[in-house]
Amino acid sequence: MREHSSATALATPVLSRAGLWWGLLGVLAFSFTVPFTRIAVGGMSPLFIGAGRAVIAAALAAAALAFTGQRLPTAAQWGRLALVAVGVVIGFPFLTSYALTASSASHGAVIIAILPAATAAMTVLRTRERPPAAFWTAAVLGAAAAAAFAAANGSGLTGLGWPDLLFFGAVAAGAVGYTEGGLLARELGAWQTISWALVLASPLTAALTAVSWSAGPPRAGLAEWAAFAYLAAVSMYLGFFAWYRGLALGPMAQVSQTQLTQPVMTIAWATLLLGEPLGWTTVAGGLAVIACAALAVRSRLRPKRSGWASPKR
Repeated sequence: MREHSSATALATPVLSRAGLWWGLLGVLAFSFTVPFTRIAVGGMSPLFIGAGRAVIAAALAAAALAFTGQRLPTAAQWGRLALVAVGVVIGFPFLTSYALTASSASHGAVIIAILPAATAAMTVLRTRERPPAAFWTAAVLGAAAAAAFAAANGSGLTGLGWPDLLFFGAVAAGAVGYTEGGLLARELGAWQTISWALVLASPLTAALTAVSWSAGPPRAGLAEWAAFAYLAAVSMYLGFFAWYRGLALGPMAQVSQTQLTQPVMTIAWATLLLGEPLGWTTVAGGLAVIACAALAVRSRLRPKRSGWASPKR
């Protein structure tokens, strides 16, 4: 009887409060990404922003890896790190940078609001986590509430154009990178995972940065360079320390839903930094989004059948 209980405890993930707090810290760091990217594109090309910030982050990562004497990943891990690099080092930053040349930060938040649901779906496909129906209900309602909230404060979902397609592509790339990165963080460590991914992508991002610079150096002021510095040091690197740590502690499907609060934060920063309007709908919409996120993260994973034995050691 004791052996059966022990096996069940091992097979059923337990919601970690630490995972939620780490996840929320990562979300807070990422919530500045869209407004700061919108500021940066005012004086820099999207190619320079997407590639240049990854180059700076890769330099920081290489220094951290060398200073701490980290062992090289295995061949299989390098292949999975390539997915992380394609998703969060190249895909998400490049696509959002180009989209924000023709779209507002609020409109970007509308599309990116579906990222938590996309990450949860990718987690289910990639792992054995099986959230109950209550989780999916809260996740879908949360995505809808986040989109409605952002639409009430922006240009909404009407008139989808090429920037919206780029945002959708960024969501898909981010979901892949977040899921695979969260799994690798359990093996390599949170900061090590994003560090190796940045180093792996550095030859490409360095070449693209050189191409962008040769086409014409950025004509940016202090505000644009400050925004770019944040994108490089925090959005591209330090924010993943907390985010991947939270996903690694998991359960990943639940922790990913903390990102439902990101549109609320993003529009708040857009109001303060970009002068976008803030009204009573922000309070009502924000409360709705946070309530759905709370329901999602509090739901427990469905216990696995005894036939799905605990992982082999």
